[in-house]
Amino acid sequence: MVGVTILPSIAVTDEHYKMYLRVCAQEAVPGIEVSGAPIDRACGMEYVTSLKDAGVRLFHKVGALRHAKHAQKVGYDGVYAAGIEEGGHPLDDDVSTMILTPKLSRELDIAVVTTGGIANGQTMAAAFTLGAEGVMMASRFMATRECQIHMNIKTALVSAQETDTQLIGKSLHLQCRGLKNDLVAKISEVEEAGGGLDKMLPLMSGQRAKAAYVSGDANAGLFTVGQSIGLIDSVPTMSDLLSGMVNDAKLQLDKVRSVF
Repeated sequence: MVGVTILPSIAVTDEHYKMYLRVCAQEAVPGIEVSGAPIDRACGMEYVTSLKDAGVRLFHKVGALRHAKHAQKVGYDGVYAAGIEEGGHPLDDDVSTMILTPKLSRELDIAVVTTGGIANGQTMAAAFTLGAEGVMMASRFMATRECQIHMNIKTALVSAQETDTQLIGKSLHLQCRGLKNDLVAKISEVEEAGGGLDKMLPLMSGQRAKAAYVSGDANAGLFTVGQSIGLIDSVPTMSDLLSGMVNDAKLQLDKVRSVF
């Protein structure tokens, strides 16, 4: 699965996005997860067609039913139901995963995958009971041994609680949830003072986060993590994490069955 985020950027242009999609079609990647603007509106319907013709499965991350219906109409194979709990850029409708997942699963004929607030077997089981066909995680995978970021950042995630994230960028209608740190506090100051995208975007640059992931300075980058960090209490291997989640999810679902 290849992730393509189509949002305002300092370095990435519209032509870059089109190039990414052309390469994905040429290489016939198994699937694409799109965040931000939908492919048809950002790049043109011909890119949706070329990807579908190449056998690429298309999923769009959405925070509202109206966006999910558009994805279904255009021809996407599924959507990620992204609740306000997620890291990154949750839709400013501010709807939680608990509401969004059953809403989409009830209204759509395409696959629904839950993201936002998923970090262990309990939350995975909850997503399935809400009607999801799968789950997607991001923050939880950062605190694994295989993730190639500095151990200081992983330790910060283990130490953090669900209250240690903050939404910024609401004035831009492009809100972003990130780990509370000195940089996020600075971005908030700029926003509160009326600074627009031109003043905030350099502080939110992915290059800052990239450098901080290497240096281990937990205050130097915008780390886009979700409220699920409150459920992260260890740095396991990927194998141990996933096998443990599956086993725990089965136990949780067995408990639900026993109640009824």
